[in-house]
Amino acid sequence: MSEPQGSEGTTQRMPVIEKDDTGHGLGQSASAAAYDPLPPTLDGADDGPGHRFWSARRIPAAVVAVVLLVVAGAFLYDIVAVRAHRPAMHWRRALARQLAERPLDDIWVLVGAGVAAVLGLWLLVLAATPGLRAVLPMRRTHPDVRAGLHRDAAALVLRDRAMEVAGVQSVRVRAHRRRVDVRAVSHFRELDDVRADLDAVLADAIRGLGLTRPPALSVHVRRPGRKG
Repeated sequence: MSEPQGSEGTTQRMPVIEKDDTGHGLGQSASAAAYDPLPPTLDGADDGPGHRFWSARRIPAAVVAVVLLVVAGAFLYDIVAVRAHRPAMHWRRALARQLAERPLDDIWVLVGAGVAAVLGLWLLVLAATPGLRAVLPMRRTHPDVRAGLHRDAAALVLRDRAMEVAGVQSVRVRAHRRRVDVRAVSHFRELDDVRADLDAVLADAIRGLGLTRPPALSVHVRRPGRKG
């Protein structure tokens, strides 16, 4: 993925794939794999490792622009009407009267101030945060090219690699910004052996994704539940 196009993130179900084999027995094993990530290969890049993509946030910008346009247009029309010796519009006279008569501790004044403060804080947060949390920055091999990998795509790659491990019946993978959670069901082989193979295979697969900041790996392996 290249520079962002301004899309909002969506929540999707974790990728899952299953084989037709069945097994018996109960048990569970878990581990967290640690490995040394590959160093970033930056050629003259001016942004540090892990620099996230910025969202264009077209929808919030469009909403704010439309609201400001309507409000400014209404006030401008009323001011021009007054300058042309026409009476001010009823809503502006009522608003001026309410602002002059209501005390500062009035409930509606406090509610309006609170709403304005929340909206202002929301706009500040949007302006100060990059967004696009679902896109993982990749290492730069050229100073003029930036690439990113969607977390769902990374989860699909890791799921396919996990299904290649002997003894794995099904896998669920959830990729976060800093961690990848893998939950596998093994219908044969020892759980510790399956977990060790998953640790090695998935750690290598994460390094192969070419991410600037490879996430930590957490693997959980269990037996399939009893039917009936």
